Amino acid sequence: MGRIKRRMLTFIVIMLSVYGLLCALIYSQQERMVFYPEALPPGYAFSFGQPFEEVSLPVAGATISALHFTVERPRGAVLMVDYRGYGKSSGSISGEQMLHDDALAAYDWLAERYPADSIVLAGRSLGSGIAARLATQRTPRMLILETPYTSMLSIARRQVPWAPGFLLKYPLRTDRWIGQVASPVYLIHGTRDELIPFASSQRLAELIPGEHKLYAIEGAGHNDFTGYAGYDRALGEILDQ
Repeated sequence: MGRIKRRMLTFIVIMLSVYGLLCALIYSQQERMVFYPEALPPGYAFSFGQPFEEVSLPVAGATISALHFTVERPRGAVLMVDYRGYGKSSGSISGEQMLHDDALAAYDWLAERYPADSIVLAGRSLGSGIAARLATQRTPRMLILETPYTSMLSIARRQVPWAPGFLLKYPLRTDRWIGQVASPVYLIHGTRDELIPFASSQRLAELIPGEHKLYAIEGAGHNDFTGYAGYDRALGEILDQ
């Protein structure tokens, strides 16, 4: 009987040790698991079929790289920003507040050159939570969220339900911010999204007290929804508002 108890105790200790190691791995490596940073060499030459300029934004501990596109008769200002560690942006991400601070710096650069009613704030997938938070700090013409989540915490619970929530350094609680956005909010989501369920956008829409609309892209998944005709129609209708 004593031998069985010792074996059971040994088994429990081993399982707890494995669990602890897995939790430590998730905490220490989540930047790689969440952001998948892909850097470009400093001399990389961008090429697009329309006019643009490269912009370097100094922020605390890094320089953020962005592309400012200009077109004739624009329906909104376009500034595409790379996170730290992406593209030509230097530094690395180590906390959620850093993401919000960098986004605010990019918005303010654009706001120095365009009136607020010309700025369309858009965030897709991972960027949707950052855009939602930014829209509570500034008042753009509108906020567009493509394949948004209610929170990264909810995504983590679906992916690794056995891991405690406090391990996540990037909860990105869109569900807590969306109700504070004063600008009109437009959501675009594929009905067959395999990563972020369509129900996430439905839930967010319920939390928006002001002007908003949810565009369902029938049959679209997470990474292919921009190839559906419904996406182009939705975006065109939104920008014509």
